[in-house]
Amino acid sequence: MGVPFGLLLGFYFFIYSKPKIVQEPITRRVSQLDNTALLNLLHDIPLWVKCPDYERVDWLNKIIADMWPYLNKAICASIRSMTEPMFAEYVGMFQIKTIAFENLSLGTIPPDIYGFKICETNENELVLEPAVRWAGNPNIVLVVVDMQILVAPRVTLKPLVPTIPCFANVSVSLLKRPEIDFGLNVLGGDLMSIPGVYHIIQRTIKMQIASLYLWPQSLEIPILDPSTVAINKPVGILHVKVVRAHKLLKMDFLGTSDPYVKLNLTGESLPAKKTSIKKRNLNPVWNEKFKLVVKDPESQVLQLEVFDWDKVGTHDRLGMQFVPLKLLTANETKEFKLDLLKHTFIADPYDKKPRGNIVIELTYAPFREESIKVDGIGDVLSRKKSSLDRPSENSSEVLSGAGLLSVTVQGAEDVEGLRHNNPYAVIRFRGDKKKTKKIKKTRHPLWNEEFQFMLEEPPLNDTIRIQVMSRRKGIGFHSKECLGKLDINLTDVVHNGRINTKYHLLNSKNGKIHVDIKWTIV
Repeated sequence: MGVPFGLLLGFYFFIYSKPKIVQEPITRRVSQLDNTALLNLLHDIPLWVKCPDYERVDWLNKIIADMWPYLNKAICASIRSMTEPMFAEYVGMFQIKTIAFENLSLGTIPPDIYGFKICETNENELVLEPAVRWAGNPNIVLVVVDMQILVAPRVTLKPLVPTIPCFANVSVSLLKRPEIDFGLNVLGGDLMSIPGVYHIIQRTIKMQIASLYLWPQSLEIPILDPSTVAINKPVGILHVKVVRAHKLLKMDFLGTSDPYVKLNLTGESLPAKKTSIKKRNLNPVWNEKFKLVVKDPESQVLQLEVFDWDKVGTHDRLGMQFVPLKLLTANETKEFKLDLLKHTFIADPYDKKPRGNIVIELTYAPFREESIKVDGIGDVLSRKKSSLDRPSENSSEVLSGAGLLSVTVQGAEDVEGLRHNNPYAVIRFRGDKKKTKKIKKTRHPLWNEEFQFMLEEPPLNDTIRIQVMSRRKGIGFHSKECLGKLDINLTDVVHNGRINTKYHLLNSKNGKIHVDIKWTIV
């Protein structure tokens, strides 16, 4: 009985004994301190002093301090609303009648940001790394918590979109394990002073937080509704075979027509595909195949228009028809025989004139899921993990089969011409030539334009050439000028699924170009 009585008596004197009078510490200038004292102070020196890439943000701390009384109430109200459903699950269990916060306050001391860093990446995102320190005095229920927190979070705003607040999601992760020091004062005593309790609780909290939010794991907070940002990426390819048409209208003077077909998907700004022209034929047979990139198979519609080609003037439309992609089953070919209409108003009572019909075959081939989700370090890690699980299968799929090559030219830096700077980019691949828009009078153009190439096999031994050109108005000498060029081997793109980097331009002093290339397997 003496051992527990002695421990209880010692704990009582430890808690309730009066502290000694603490004298005011002697303050000295830093220049007067010795080496030992300076080394002890290094931990408290703010990051903007030790690291040149961290910024001092006193203005932001001033804003937080002035707003803290209001932020305190807003955060506490959110905590109450979030915990009420959790507490309600335990009401009635173990004879518990009610659970609620009697007092909930984060205290009067706001957090302090003692360093702020902005990281540049090649992704469509903004990465922020604030260093936060909070020595708070919160008051929660009957327990008084004295807490000190030191964290180094990484806040990523992605993707950047042209809708206020200009980012769709906030991703928060911790770069290292947080340092947490706290005390729990209950009935005048500090529970953390009990031997062993402090280290066990602190280690448990650190491990739990690290398992949830330590990089590369993160907390995703949606800001905008996905339907409002509408950033659709390619999810498959629509194979279209225009077979034939029957009994088309006679539009020419000699009682015939010169038909051809234009086809495109709704919601796309790309030029429409066209069949060949069948001269003087009201029952043409084409048997021509086309491929269209699909971004939303549930809402997109294939639009078909049959025109009569005229050498002079505008081409007369013989009829049109639509096929919603939701009628198709993945990887199954379906034939459609469609009666041509005058316009989109199907129930037009005045449109009784027969316009013939057209026969097409459609096949929707969705991309493989693992090739769609190649975006950022987390997806690259998951892609590598899946490839390790199935090495032989994945390697054969990557090195064979059709797919989509997407080339996004983001922008360029330090491109300078001898006579003018109106840069635009030219992409050449397998005989195709595509161009970005021209931006006038700048050495740092931002295009952010995507170009797509549908291929029957992976471009393992191919290269893509990108040139940065400058052009001015008028006809004369030196109206065009090459500001730099480069050739990119696509072997690494096929094996990795994606390459997003900045390249140095040849024949340019300091010029760089930012290119994002993806290979997606069908």
